[in-house]
Amino acid sequence: MTSDRARRGKGSEVHGIFQKIAGYYDRMNFVMTLGRHEKWCREVAARVAPVRGGQLLDLATGTGVIALEAARRHPTVTVTGVDFSEEMLRRAKAKPGAGAVRWQHADAASLPFEDEFFDGITEGYLLRNVEDLDRVLREQHRVLKPGGRLVILETCPPSGLVEPVMKWGMRVVVPLLGQVVARDRSSYSYLESSTRAFESPQSIAGALRGLGFKDIGWRKKFFGTNVILWATKGD
Repeated sequence: MTSDRARRGKGSEVHGIFQKIAGYYDRMNFVMTLGRHEKWCREVAARVAPVRGGQLLDLATGTGVIALEAARRHPTVTVTGVDFSEEMLRRAKAKPGAGAVRWQHADAASLPFEDEFFDGITEGYLLRNVEDLDRVLREQHRVLKPGGRLVILETCPPSGLVEPVMKWGMRVVVPLLGQVVARDRSSYSYLESSTRAFESPQSIAGALRGLGFKDIGWRKKFFGTNVILWATKGD
């Protein structure tokens, strides 16, 4: 079992990385996905489909791409964007339309919200960066209302015929892009390794099913290196 000290150590390391990369996070996402990242974020915001006048939580909001799109797409919904990186939140708050979102600094493993408070939850690239995946998913289940939808944008390890080529590309190209675009090879070496080591969509779906989620599905993107996964909390 991982000790609390080890969890805090990894949490501090990941927090430091995201504090460091906040200034070029959007640019690197654009480059690494060949411009597809914002389209995926729009799909996430559309799929969550919260009820009119409801509450929507965007976890690991980062620079707010999903949260801002959700606020535009669902103008009657109260959108709350949460992140553990203060610098990411500062960047999000400076974007056009940021006043339509409630921004909050919080840890996804211990959310400061009441049970069954939100009608929908979205998140982008959260799960691969947490120490206790089950705990984070349990927190999402706790704060989501029955019948509410969870929509996840995440990386996933490549598989199938393209697996060797994509693994080589991720191992070599992603850190190189970090060096060229952001002058930061080490942070993107971590992000590349966390992608290759992360769970498959089938594994995440199994964890969600075990918590009581239903109607689970996913769609892979970009040669299987990214995935949008969705699920509904059971009654």
